[in-house]
Amino acid sequence: MFAGGQVSGRLSAGRRRWHSPLLECVSVITAHLTMSSSNASILILDDDEDVACAAQMLLRRRHGKVATLGDPRGLDAVLAGGVPDLVLLDLNFTPGRIDGAEGLAVLDRLRVLPRPPGVIALTAYADIPLAVEALKRGASDFITKPWDNARLAAAVDGALARQAALALPGSAQSAPATAGSRPASPLMGDSGPMRELRAMIAAVAPTEANVMVLGENGVGKELVARAIHAASKRAGDTFLAVDMGALPEATFESELFGHRKGSFTDARSDRAGRFQAARGGTLFLDEIGNMPLGAQAKLLTALERREVTPLGADRAEPIDVRIVSATNLEEARLFDPSVFRPDLLFRLNTIVLRVPPLRERRDDIPQLLHHYLSLYETQYGRPVRELAPSTLEALCTWPWPGNVRALRHACERAAILAALPEYRFEDFGLAAAPAVETPGPAPTGDLSLGTLEREAIAAALDKAKGNISLAARMLGLSRAALYRKLGKHGI
Repeated sequence: MFAGGQVSGRLSAGRRRWHSPLLECVSVITAHLTMSSSNASILILDDDEDVACAAQMLLRRRHGKVATLGDPRGLDAVLAGGVPDLVLLDLNFTPGRIDGAEGLAVLDRLRVLPRPPGVIALTAYADIPLAVEALKRGASDFITKPWDNARLAAAVDGALARQAALALPGSAQSAPATAGSRPASPLMGDSGPMRELRAMIAAVAPTEANVMVLGENGVGKELVARAIHAASKRAGDTFLAVDMGALPEATFESELFGHRKGSFTDARSDRAGRFQAARGGTLFLDEIGNMPLGAQAKLLTALERREVTPLGADRAEPIDVRIVSATNLEEARLFDPSVFRPDLLFRLNTIVLRVPPLRERRDDIPQLLHHYLSLYETQYGRPVRELAPSTLEALCTWPWPGNVRALRHACERAAILAALPEYRFEDFGLAAAPAVETPGPAPTGDLSLGTLEREAIAAALDKAKGNISLAARMLGLSRAALYRKLGKHGI
């Protein structure tokens, strides 16, 4: 994966000290012992050994490959061994500097790499313009020091998830779009549902309307949100994603609206909220259906007044963001007042985009399989293999309850573990190949071949819910042959 810089656990007595004790970090690690570790590689680039060590200890149990580097001049040597998946980047390295120029220069270097890593900016100075500038240049998030351990862990998990979801060469991994540029959509697939979705995005993106994105886990709701931002008039400004379900209600206002120094016990400096950090751009509120009702009321007030008041502040600050929200809740549950406030819902769902699950766009599965297999073959230096026809058929009929995310993980596993010249179904780590049933004709008194054929086709279309490709596979026909028979029987 990558050969990191020197990992140091030594605490330098002569260096400046970080306020958060390492014992707190150890307690958080203990709480995470039951979590499975990821295969992600993380680089912590910070000149303060105490800070770097604390972050490394926190993240190492969950993400095994965590290295530290104290001087950006050693970055070339690190990158020569492989680009990490995520970089936690301090914005100041020279004692006394607080302008962030050094860190921003490193960020610029990282973002122009052929396969740039995700970046979370670290700073001890909660400076709103600096945070916004880091986000504009491609950072996915920013963390102020001293941090809350749970907040840092959640930010890292979110950044790695986005990095994996956006690993589409030539599209979402590029630097943020500038005004007037329109990057290729990372929403892959040429099926009818995906063409309709892209047409809806093209229609709503240039407006300022709030958009709610609905869909199951793993369908790519954040990709839709990013596509809306990239095609909007705000494309040259910040896109900032916030996992609303991961925000504790106790820190909700501080995270979204910011706080002033001294407003509560651990408020050692001013902190920018997400609304201020995304000023001029798009604020993506993910998993909004998981918000408690009390937090929903606070969000509603901010959206109605178009202003927020940081904790401890004397006056409100105007906000200038476009809101795109997303949830995996069933639409009916959103209209249940005990789950979601109706007045907030009407603020958020001016436009509703529904992202189809993979089972409703099976025509796209071959393209997705070939793309992700090629991606991981290249990433892991594995030989190029073909999909056996029987394997492709089994994968195309698999239900994919985890949608595109599950397909991507299955392809990664297959690329790593496959040993034969062709991929087998077993390489993908799925339970068993689903049986493809060819439905028999419905009971009828007419046994003519024409009638039986028509009834078999109608039954297959009904079972496939109108999906021509799936119905053709059930019947053992090509798409073209099935279309001819549809015309023949007037179906």
